[in-house]
Amino acid sequence: MAALKYSRQREAIYNNLQHRKDHPTADMIFVDIRKEFPNISLGTVYRNLSLLSDLGKIQKLTADGIADRFDGNILPHDHFICRECGAMMDMDFVDTERFKEEAASRFDGTIERCSVIFYGICPECKRKAEAERAQSGANRFAKPVKITPTV
Repeated sequence: MAALKYSRQREAIYNNLQHRKDHPTADMIFVDIRKEFPNISLGTVYRNLSLLSDLGKIQKLTADGIADRFDGNILPHDHFICRECGAMMDMDFVDTERFKEEAASRFDGTIERCSVIFYGICPECKRKAEAERAQSGANRFAKPVKITPTV
């Protein structure tokens, strides 16, 4: 395979991903990169993200119901996706080795790696929902105020 030609745009995309933890979409990265390269196209961003993923420099994260996300952290780790706000976050404390070993014991092929995606409600959305429930519960017992028009 021929050596990969250096690209300032590709390097900027890679560096952008190395400095964030929000698992952005290609569109989010495009908005950031346009600040430095105003003439860059969305297609160029997609092509470079695909290339960086194929080279193993970044992770492309695909999950049901959301746009592909990208992660600059290529070390093995798992993710959580909030069904309310769509946020994706790292789950570094999960021991997926156990899952991998269990799967390998029941599978004749070779499992090289695994990734787990948890779905649910993130802490921020959970707090908001609880606050809304508390507020609506407090209002439920409030006495109605009768307003009479003055003549």
